[in-house]
Amino acid sequence: MSETQKVTDRPSAAPPAAGGLDRYFRISERGSSFGREIRGGLATFFTMAYILVLNPIILGSAKDKFGHQLDTGQLVTATALVACVMTVIMGVGGNLPLAIAAGLGLNAVVAFQLAPLMSWADAMGLVVIEGVVICVLVLTGLREAIMNAIPQQLKQAIGVGIGLFIAFIGFVDAGFVSRIPDAANTTVPVQLGAVGRLTGWPVLVFCLGVLLTIALVARRVKGAILISIVTMTAVAIVINALADVKSWGLTTPKVPDTIVASPDFGLVGHFSLFGAFGETGALTVVLLVFTLILSDFFDAMGTIVGISAEAGLLDEQGQVPGIGRVLFIDGAAAIAGGVGSASSNTAYIESAAGVGEGARTGLANLVTGGLFGLALFLTPLLTIVPLQAAAPALIAVGFLMMTHVKHIEWDRYEIAIPAFLTIATMPFTYSITDGIGAGFLSYVVVKTVLGKAKEVNWLLWGVSALFLVYFAIDPVEQLLGVK
Repeated sequence: MSETQKVTDRPSAAPPAAGGLDRYFRISERGSSFGREIRGGLATFFTMAYILVLNPIILGSAKDKFGHQLDTGQLVTATALVACVMTVIMGVGGNLPLAIAAGLGLNAVVAFQLAPLMSWADAMGLVVIEGVVICVLVLTGLREAIMNAIPQQLKQAIGVGIGLFIAFIGFVDAGFVSRIPDAANTTVPVQLGAVGRLTGWPVLVFCLGVLLTIALVARRVKGAILISIVTMTAVAIVINALADVKSWGLTTPKVPDTIVASPDFGLVGHFSLFGAFGETGALTVVLLVFTLILSDFFDAMGTIVGISAEAGLLDEQGQVPGIGRVLFIDGAAAIAGGVGSASSNTAYIESAAGVGEGARTGLANLVTGGLFGLALFLTPLLTIVPLQAAAPALIAVGFLMMTHVKHIEWDRYEIAIPAFLTIATMPFTYSITDGIGAGFLSYVVVKTVLGKAKEVNWLLWGVSALFLVYFAIDPVEQLLGVK
């Protein structure tokens, strides 16, 4: 946990107990308060509310093998419903400020890798199978054992890498950084703004938001992140009304014509557990499920460790409290995502925004989950926050998580090299899973060449072998005749 975070979010003395709710969530024990938990829950929701727009866009833009597309309205309902239920369950059962929603990257796998090979129901059935397998791994203790086998400094590197990753997400989502089209014939992958310089009102909103956020954080203002999000959303609404703005991206900041919209639950329960086997064959199904499991397994693991570390909740051995329950709920979220046709749900790194506001318990999840529940009926109202107003929170939290880098022994190459590769690979590949894989593989290799192979936990050997297959999946599929 960063020094800035300690000063900003930890009171000098725990507040007095406030009854059963305080005792259940251990609010006072963790040095938090009801106000902080509420602010944290609000900040997390507004930072990740984009998923209500983005998940339907990703899933709705693809067609299955038979040319069918999913209904956007039904996808919004499914996305909000599963996020609401599983976020609340994580709060009550796991007691961590860790929100859950449809996983980005995982939904792309479902939309563009699974659906073209089968029906949507079959694809969602594979998501359910993935979740079941993950839950079995949790019940056998294997998933927790793998987390415990990771060296403490490598866990800290995962947190730092996630900090850089979410800061990069903030820059990209806001349009401050954009991908250079391949047609540019340049080796430079990204650039400032859309054309090599900053243009347009939306980017100005983001820049002002970053300045406002860091100013409030530096001044140690309570509610700094949430204040920034609300303020810049209001500014964006005014700008949108007065200026000629071509596009804000996914969310346009304007007062909606209607506030209430009826949810459509038509996609809930629309899945087939074994239909994919008949459409594509057992071998292909196994490889597809393996890809889903590996991505979900380690993406969630990195997020859980990173968020818990930033909240100061890891014990002296660097373990997450109640990790067994937390991991099982995360696996159940994948099942719920498949059942609801919302794609695999998982822990969200944007929960760091709530932690930045002081959230330390599952009570914050009740706020976040409650807002997702309201989104079932108030989607037009709750999705007016543009990414440009929410993204500055990711920059600020990225800084806070980056401070963990001081705990890594950079003069010990056996840990420094894997730590560096973990940190660098996450933002450069836009994937937490890839960063963890690079760190694990390099850790095993470096330990081996230094004659310290016996110091590597046998589970890390097994996981590293799986990551080797993961990174080499294309030639493996060719050798097996899948492609």
